Order: sequence, then structure tokens, then C-alpha cells
Amino acid sequence: MRRRPAALRLVRGFQEFFRLEAAGGILLLVATVAALVWANSPWAPAYFALWHTPVTVGVGPFELAKPLELWVNDGLMAIFFFVVGLEIKREVLVGELASVRRAALPAAAALGGMVVPAAIYLAFNLDGPGSNGWGIPMATDIAFAIGVMALLGDRIPLSLKVFLTALAIVDDLGAVLVIAVFYTAELSFAALGAAALIFALMVLTSMARVRHPAIYGLLGFALWVAFLKSGVHATVAGVLGAMTIPTSARINTGQFRTRSRELLDRFEALDTDPETHEISGEQQELIYGLVGTVQAVETPLQRLVHALHPWVTFAVMPIFALANAGVVLGEGLAAALVHPVTIGIVGGLVAGKLIGIVGFAWLAITIGLAERPAGVTWRQLSGVAALGGIGFTMSLFIGSLAFGNTPMLDDAKIGILVASLAAGTLGTAILVSGNRENARNVKRET
Repeated sequence: MRRRPAALRLVRGFQEFFRLEAAGGILLLVATVAALVWANSPWAPAYFALWHTPVTVGVGPFELAKPLELWVNDGLMAIFFFVVGLEIKREVLVGELASVRRAALPAAAALGGMVVPAAIYLAFNLDGPGSNGWGIPMATDIAFAIGVMALLGDRIPLSLKVFLTALAIVDDLGAVLVIAVFYTAELSFAALGAAALIFALMVLTSMARVRHPAIYGLLGFALWVAFLKSGVHATVAGVLGAMTIPTSARINTGQFRTRSRELLDRFEALDTDPETHEISGEQQELIYGLVGTVQAVETPLQRLVHALHPWVTFAVMPIFALANAGVVLGEGLAAALVHPVTIGIVGGLVAGKLIGIVGFAWLAITIGLAERPAGVTWRQLSGVAALGGIGFTMSLFIGSLAFGNTPMLDDAKIGILVASLAAGTLGTAILVSGNRENARNVKRET
């Protein structure tokens, strides 16, 4: 019985996360359409000029000068990866990845959803100039995928939504490793050494149970700058910084209830001005004490996820889409659709994700390493696997690292857009047909 409240908090936390991601997916779609329309309108020169506007930030001799697009991709996306890191750490500690048994299925499925798409891509590009883009179809966009599932409402079992979320988080971890290892420019060992020292300081700060987010914010910014100068992509600093955020509370829930009730009882015992309803100084001190008690029962990791996740969902990701999804769909569209890069991405995301996720999940279940989620059919699992082919945000990001400002980046963007649309349509069709089949089976049984 003692486990029920914790389980209830986990379910409620996931439901809040799901609602945010679903709404964010809709906003992401709006930003994508806006970028495409803008890039193919008479105002297209203004679109490209905006994102190439040089922006300089610094104090005295310490300056960073980058085009606005790179501030979005290197700066805002570091915040995105920081939140990804927080969610990975939370899932490993208390979520679906907290035990080997629970993590086995999403981990195996995510591995298949990375290996098979990369192999399909390389089948079309191994000896060509686009071979460096093999990491593009490995990614899954959790916001878009969950947004599609949200449109299907309560017809989708909660266990299936949890499976998709866990799979996408493992997928994000894989994408981070791929970016750090394979999409790294020339290394500056001096900057890497500085990054190592700053990271070690953040670890020591966490071990000393320092909880104030401003301390981690300052150290995290220094870590980001060090990575920016090192040659390793700066967004990796976001994930590493997230790993140092403390996960322990100062007081437990029982102490929280006792202290809160004591403070509220003392507050109610004091009189408030009947005319102005203004609280007294003593009541104000009790309110501050209650705020401190609330902060003490909440871990820094929980507080940061709660504070930053809406900003990432409703600001960072839509701005990234607006800056990166704009591609000119003109006379070169037909040639782009048959380019090996485009074909490899579409094949990897649409076919590779479905085959890889279902195949590796089946293997993990068959050998007894994992169990199929309760109440989930293989057809529903296949629908989720197809939705995993919505790569979008992370795929666009890896595409920009793989191809820079070369013409192949436009081919990659077209491939990502086509594949994400096709994967979303295919996944929805499979899930809807699966629901109809389940409904017919229920009628037969009754």
C-alpha cells in the first residue's frame, strides 16, 4: 500500500508530460509549416537573411560571434539537450528505465530503431558523398510522435504511451552519443581539459549537496563555452550538465506534511486586517517558511524539469523548427526526391524504424529478456514503431551537423519532411486499424 502514492505521482507526472508534448507537437507543426511557407514565398530572402544575421555576445575581449541560426542550434538547443539529460536521469532513477527488466524492451526497441535505419541509409549512400548522414534516420521526435498519439485520445493504452516515451528517451541518449563521437570537428585539447575541470567541479558541487540552480547555471554556461571551443558539439554540455543535478530532497513527504500543517495552523491563528485583508509581518514570515518547505521536499531535478520543460516545448523547439525547416521546394524538388540522401532518409525512417523497433522488441520478448506491455497488441506496437519514424527535430539537427550549408542539407531536409509525414500517416493508420480489430474481438467475446 505504501507504493501506491509514489506510483500515482509517477502516472500523474507522465500524464502532465504527455499533455505538454502533445501540445508542443502541434506548435512544432505550425512552426514547420510557417518555415516552409515563408521560405517559398516572395519574402524568402528575408527568411534566409534573418537566420544569417550576425549576432555578437560578450564583454570586453571575450566575445562570441555567430549567425542567428547557429545561436539557435548551438545555444537554444543546448537547453533542449539539458532537459533531455534531466529526463534521461529521471527515467533511469525512478521511471521506465529504473530496472533492467523494465528498461529491456524500450532499450532493445530503440537499439533496433537506430541500427536498422542507419544500415538502410548506408545501403544507398555508403560510397557516395552523403555517407556522413547515416545518423539522420536514427532519431525519433518525441513531441511529434506523442502529438499524433494524442489525436487518437483514450483509444491508445497508457502502457503504449509510456513505452513510446521510454523508447524515445533511450533514442535521444543514443543520438547524443552519436553526435558526441561521430559528429565532432577538430579537437582542442586545451578546451576539452577546461570542460573536464568544469564538469568535475559540477560533480563535486552536487556531491556537496548544493541545491541552488544559479550555481549550476553559471557552471553550466562555462561548460557550454568550453565545449563550444573544444570541437565537440556544444549541446553535449547540456546532457553532461544535467547529469550533475542533485536528485535528493532535503525532507521526506512525511516531514513535509508535518511542517506544512504546523505553519498553516500558526498562520490561521494570527489575525488578518479585516479592512485591507493585509497579512502581518509574522504571517509573511510563515509564508516564506512554507515556500522553503515546498522547495525542500522537491528535488532540484524535479524543479528544473518542471520549470524548463514548458520553455523547451513551447519556445526552443518551435524556434528551432522555424530556423531549420525552411527549404525551397522549387524546380529541384524532383531531383531531390530521387537523391540517394533523400531515399536513404525516407527508407531509414519509414521502413527502418518499423522493422528495427518491432524486430528487436520481438527478439527481446522471445528470448525472455523483456515482456510485452500489458494490454498492448503487436499491431499497436507496430503502430508506435511506425510513429518512431517521425525524426524531425533531432534528424534536422544531425543533418545540419552532417552536411553544414551544402546542397545536400536541402536534400536531407526534404527527406526528413517526407519521411516524417509518411511515418506519421502510416503509424496512425496501423493504430486505428488495431483499435478496430480490438473492438471487433471484444464484441465477439461478449
